[in-house]
Amino acid sequence: MAPDLRSLATHHGLTLAYDDPFGETAPRPVPEETLRLVLRGLGVDPDAAPSGKGAAQRMTVPRGARCWLPPNLHEAPGWGFFCQLYELRSARNWGIGDFADLAQLAGLCGEAGADFLGINPVHALFLADPDRRSPFSPSNRRFLNPLYIAPDRVEGVEMPEGLEALRETEMVDYAAVAALKIGALRQAFDRGAERPQQEAFAREGGEALRLHALFEAISQRMVDEGHGAGWRDWPEALRDPARAEVGALAQELAEEVAFHIWLQMIARRQLSEAAQAAKEAGMRIGLYLDLAVGEVPDGSSTWSGAAAALPGLTVGAPPDMFAARGQNWALSAPSPTELARTDFAPFREMIGAQLQDAGALRIDHAMALWQLFLIPEGESPAEGTHLRYPFPDMVAALAELSQKHEAVVIGEDLGFVPKGFRRAMASANVLSYRILVFEQEEAGFKPRSAYPELALACLSTHDLPVLSEWWKGSDIEERRRHGLVDEEQSEQAAAHRREERKALVRRLRQSGTLRGRLNADAPELPEEVLEAAHRFLARTPSLLTAIRLADLTGPAMQTNVPGTTDEHPNWQPRSTVDIAQIAEDPRFARITDLMRSERPRPGTGPAQR
Repeated sequence: MAPDLRSLATHHGLTLAYDDPFGETAPRPVPEETLRLVLRGLGVDPDAAPSGKGAAQRMTVPRGARCWLPPNLHEAPGWGFFCQLYELRSARNWGIGDFADLAQLAGLCGEAGADFLGINPVHALFLADPDRRSPFSPSNRRFLNPLYIAPDRVEGVEMPEGLEALRETEMVDYAAVAALKIGALRQAFDRGAERPQQEAFAREGGEALRLHALFEAISQRMVDEGHGAGWRDWPEALRDPARAEVGALAQELAEEVAFHIWLQMIARRQLSEAAQAAKEAGMRIGLYLDLAVGEVPDGSSTWSGAAAALPGLTVGAPPDMFAARGQNWALSAPSPTELARTDFAPFREMIGAQLQDAGALRIDHAMALWQLFLIPEGESPAEGTHLRYPFPDMVAALAELSQKHEAVVIGEDLGFVPKGFRRAMASANVLSYRILVFEQEEAGFKPRSAYPELALACLSTHDLPVLSEWWKGSDIEERRRHGLVDEEQSEQAAAHRREERKALVRRLRQSGTLRGRLNADAPELPEEVLEAAHRFLARTPSLLTAIRLADLTGPAMQTNVPGTTDEHPNWQPRSTVDIAQIAEDPRFARITDLMRSERPRPGTGPAQR
């Protein structure tokens, strides 16, 4: 590689090599063409000499950049729930959990003593292709997914036939839900429901909202004509919203555009009502929303330019011990140059959109504040490189918005965490994300004293099984069944899991949360272990502890199996328990009673430690 290219790449925040995950070879050099591709995306001539100010390379937190925390959280640490919104089951929803279910659940959890209720990302996906269902592969993070609208809470909606069949399904049928729900909402819109309010909402949303609605309208037209829902599969003349052909089509589709603006208005109002229900139920934090790490390359955000995306590159992860070939998340990456040029307006607007109704925000792959691993489209992750981002400026913007909206920020810091990152996040009051089954060292599970105070501690997350299935090793079998590991690797993992179970029981006993004789080789998870694990987390120093609702009421099936798409019903399993019955569930009652005892709200008495 030419010395000038090496110097130029380093000057603009690119890494030139990354370590071999198995430690068998020297660091792998990044291909020259990858460096050139990224530099061109940054607006830099790859053959020029470095000039001007280089990329920010210091992981420093500006003075005063501190995210908000409830004033009494250090004295009275909190707890709450998280769930997948779509999995909620009720007698009134249309086969998918919705914002009215969220409001009901928020009230129920608040009454049980919880301080927050977290859900999966509810970003806009593709209404014209509802089977593109991963909440972590959004079309646009500034807007909401209308499939979460509760139609029976909308003026003028009539109940269609087929609802009972949808309500009884074990898996969310996204295509069927979209056909019934969006069809019924369109009929209400055509009858003039709530049109005056829509005009004010459209004015407030401005050009960004108009372009998103226009994208959705064109997307539906394209699908009807045999194209894909994403703009990269559209005719060339429609791939740029500034083209005259797009302007002409916008006039033709004016009523469809108005409908999509109306859907956003209804969705935002219902999400706000759920946030209000959480506060009215006594929650100190309220709704806890989730922010995906990026947007897909063919969605609304990249089409409109709001994503400020680097062309020809996608986000992923380099090869490591868990994925020898690396990972490609197929998400676009923002240009740090463009972010800086616009005073971080795209970032501020996107974060601000989440915090309209969030008392807490979890940032998926929070390391993106410092760097992203970029992969040339169509290439292996082994061809990728890390690109540094203006960390101090992004943290300052995040802290400013957190304080403005009085919202807690949680940074998902799993996987490869750069040296010093967690320390920097703690200095900015961004909570770490600590998962019990990952908090292990060579000697076994870490003691509760090893958990940091500035953290949210929980049993597992959406990419992991609930504890009862972890105990049985169901996730290991799933990976084997889908060919993600071979038979030998699967057998080794199963043997290791048996040792992990013993180590978990040992740690729970040592912590004083589990007493009496118990067989760690029991085929099913003993109830005593589930309760002891929650009590263990409640007794850590971490300011927040989260209960996964599925650990109490199901579904037992894994939410998402990383490395699969349609091989596993990712993002589809539904709870078997109706929301109206959750408060009466014996396990729910025991665990919430335990949490109230260990982490009472301020003014309700001392914790029984």
